[in-house]
Amino acid sequence: MENSKIIIGYLIYLPIVIVLTIYVSKMLFKNGKYFMLDIFKGKEDIALATNKLFEIGFYLINIGWALLILKITYYSSKAMSSQTLIEILSKKIGGFSIYLGIMLFINLFFFFRGRRKSRQAQKMVTKTPTYNVQNK
Repeated sequence: MENSKIIIGYLIYLPIVIVLTIYVSKMLFKNGKYFMLDIFKGKEDIALATNKLFEIGFYLINIGWALLILKITYYSSKAMSSQTLIEILSKKIGGFSIYLGIMLFINLFFFFRGRRKSRQAQKMVTKTPTYNVQNK
């Protein structure tokens, strides 16, 4: 009985974390493309390609982490109850959601940092003095 509950737990856990990851990724990188366009000064091809690579990395890291923490353990002489399974799943999914939120903010940090660096570089280019050298 215990093994069947654990398998049910896996069948509930996996779709939830995968859908959560896909949703967060789509929202982050749909809006992140505007940061990339700003960072790459409107060069759409490189901005969208870089954004897509970040999106794929986001999927790999987060789905990889979800699979790494997949294991559901239950140590008791009694069979696992539905309540216990729900409590285990809430901890696993809640913990993954917190992790996913942290990853979201890390990505936002990098978007804002890249944008700031891009604007600083642009200001440096516009502040470069030009000298008029005239032949006498």
